[in-house]
Parts: sequence; C-alpha cells; structure tokens
Amino acid sequence: MAWFLRNVLHYRSDVVMVNLSRSFPQKSYEEIREIYKRFYLHLVTVFTEMLWFGTCRGERGCKKLHRSRLVEFSNPEIYNRLAAGSRQVMILESHTGNWELIGGVLNYSYGEPLDIAPDRMAITYLRLHNSLADRFMARNRTGVLKHLGFQGYLEAGQVMRFALEHRAEKYCYCFITDQFPYTAKRQNVEFLHQETPTMTGAASLAVKLDMAVGYLRFECREGGGYRLTVLPICEHAAGQDPAQIMKRYYQLLEEDLEKQPWNYLWTHKRWK
Repeated sequence: MAWFLRNVLHYRSDVVMVNLSRSFPQKSYEEIREIYKRFYLHLVTVFTEMLWFGTCRGERGCKKLHRSRLVEFSNPEIYNRLAAGSRQVMILESHTGNWELIGGVLNYSYGEPLDIAPDRMAITYLRLHNSLADRFMARNRTGVLKHLGFQGYLEAGQVMRFALEHRAEKYCYCFITDQFPYTAKRQNVEFLHQETPTMTGAASLAVKLDMAVGYLRFECREGGGYRLTVLPICEHAAGQDPAQIMKRYYQLLEEDLEKQPWNYLWTHKRWK
C-alpha cells in the first residue's frame, strides 16, 4: 500500500520532499529519499491501525486494545504527578506516532493506572469539511470511550466555552497543536530551520485557567507499535507566557524528529 501511494498515486510527493528538504538541510539527497520512503510506510500504518482501532468498542474493545500492547505509556507516574498538583492538565500533542489512537489512552498503562476519569477527558479536533467523513472520524476516534460516559470530543471552536464552564472540575485536555494556525492569532517560532507560525490557543487557555502543561512524546518502537511519554513543561501555567510554552513545545518536537524524521505528518502543508 505504501509503494502504491508513493510510486503510483504520488500522493503529495512534492509537498513531502519539499518539507523534508527544508527541515533537514544537513542531510544528503539519499538520506532524504530514505526518510521519504519510510514516511509513506508510516502513513499507511497509521491509517490501517486507525481502522483497527475503530473496531475496539465497548468493554471488550478496551480489553482487546490493552492486550494488543500497540501503545505503551512509559511514565504514567509523571502524568499523575501533574494531575495531583493541578486541577486541570493540558497535554500538547503533535502529528507523531499514531495520533488517531489517543482516545484509547486509558488502556495503555501497564503499571500505575492513569489518574484520568473517562468522563473528565477532553479531546479536541478540527471539523472536516465533509460531514460524512467528520462523523466517521468522530465515531472511530471515541468509540472505545463511549460506554465509559465520555462526552468530551470538542471541536476547536467549542473548547474555550467548555473549559470555562468546567473550570472548577478536574479535567485532562488533549490538544494537537502543530498545524498551520487557522485563526489570525499567531506567533512565529523557529522550528526545523524555518520561521513557523504557531497556534497559541491551547497554551493561552492553560495560562488563563492555571493548568499544568505537558508535552506528549509519541515514539515509534522498533518492531512496531508506539511508546507514549509525558514531558512536563510547567506545573502551573498562571503567569507564564504562552509563546514561551509553545517555544518549548516545538523544541521538544524538533528533538523527536531529529531522532525519528519519518515519524511526522509530512503531507501536511505546515509552511504555507
């Protein structure tokens, strides 16, 4: 499938090559080509795992997901420390690993359980233009949580009101925040040797409500599957500069991509 997508359909091949070449100027053409080829394998893996994840529904689906060990949470104690010290936690994610699997996070700990109640978890998304595709993705991403009382699948425009209404409750917010900004509020950071417009909405919300903020590392394991690691950015965001939070986020993301350069959504037009 990866070969067909890459060599026959040439799916966004120009975008991928330009993004890789500009992001890793120190690498040779041969190295860029190898990353390019491995990226398409990674992309198809993400897609097929996403479809399988959609079959993990209800209590049986949770057990099936847990048994698979497709994803392992390496340091639940660090997340729990952040949750213990602050009423709410903001987890900043990116398009690394398999971001479509985040709805199953409660099943990924094999030691200390995560201190996240299913009905106190909020996953944000950007609504797709196609309504049918949007409904399919919503069902696929959150089906594993529905029987647990989960109600926190939030479109980007709903997040501020939801967070303010629930500011007195214990919540975990999961934000993918590496896209090109879709609002006029943006600031530039240096990311992969390029001036990069960044969204500051999640960081600003964390500052406003004094959340703990963590970065989610989503590594590919050798032999398949993923490892999740939470890296604290700050334990109390009140008084912090949202731009500095995002600067640290992009520094951590860049470190990850230097180690696993194929492990990113390179088809995305990140730098317009």
